[in-house]
Amino acid sequence: MSIKVKRSRAQPMSRLLGGNGELAPLMRTARLIARAQQHLRDSLPEEVSEHVHVGGFREGKLTIITDRAVWLTWLRYEQQRLLTLLHQLPEFAAVTGFNLKVRPVRPLKVPARQVRQLPTPAADEIAACAADTEDPRLKHALERLASHAQPRD
Repeated sequence: MSIKVKRSRAQPMSRLLGGNGELAPLMRTARLIARAQQHLRDSLPEEVSEHVHVGGFREGKLTIITDRAVWLTWLRYEQQRLLTLLHQLPEFAAVTGFNLKVRPVRPLKVPARQVRQLPTPAADEIAACAADTEDPRLKHALERLASHAQPRD
């Protein structure tokens, strides 16, 4: 069994993104989705617009994603109006309907900050080491470390 090395060169971006490039259809789809997203956000009520995202376009159906079921229900009732809105854009005249999905957004859990305490005796020892040190950088670092000691009562 032999492994042959593929000897190909990197392609220029203009070739990849240009008219017949490999990424051109993907870039066109991304621009279309961004345009649909902006058009819908501009047309929806303010309380709804931040919860509605366009997820994709396939087989004549636009996928709309929301973060809560209550907005999904609202979107179901407003489908005809939204379809009329999208048909205002020539690129979306072929849209025949929607795929509506709920994808809850979970907030990131920020880890609790662990504050470390330096006991006073340890700070005294570090300060004593700093006093005996001749290297100015090390001395400054030790003094800074010793300054983190718990305040004395």
